Amino acid sequence: MVCLVSRTGRQFQRYNNMGGRQVVGCIPYRFKEGSDGNMSNEIEVLLISSQKGQKFMFPKGGWELDESIEEAAYRESLEEAGVLGIVECQLGQWNFISKRYGTYYEGHMFPLFVKEQLDLWPEKNVRQRIWMTVPEAIEVCQHWWMKEALDTLVQRLKSTLQQKEDVAVTEFFIESSL
Repeated sequence: MVCLVSRTGRQFQRYNNMGGRQVVGCIPYRFKEGSDGNMSNEIEVLLISSQKGQKFMFPKGGWELDESIEEAAYRESLEEAGVLGIVECQLGQWNFISKRYGTYYEGHMFPLFVKEQLDLWPEKNVRQRIWMTVPEAIEVCQHWWMKEALDTLVQRLKSTLQQKEDVAVTEFFIESSL
């Protein structure tokens, strides 16, 4: 059962030692299905609209005292984008100034390999979600630091795919020489 209410308020919000609010987000991603029905190597990412406008970004929100950083990332993806999946290793940490409040924030981003997309989720009525290619996401994402996180994710995934290809080729040559 999935909770259909978003957390609100800042009484449990984490702040760093400089007084900056700590926020956590995810880049929900999947591999595009090819015309043959198999997964391709092309990455798609899920962006959401802001609550008060039509600007797009990745799910993110406050990291609260009663949760780990990974739990916060998972919760934000569920609340804002309605997706469930596997939170992977952190992409990095960025410091930025909030456009809305003019204060420093500390942002942490994680990849979320999407396993399930829900029809109902807590912020369904206040957000749109859309799957995009990486170039499309870079074009429309409103936050520079999220674009940097996306670039880090793409480089990591390319490296992982290359390693898998290298292992497969090596295994082929080993088997062929036996």
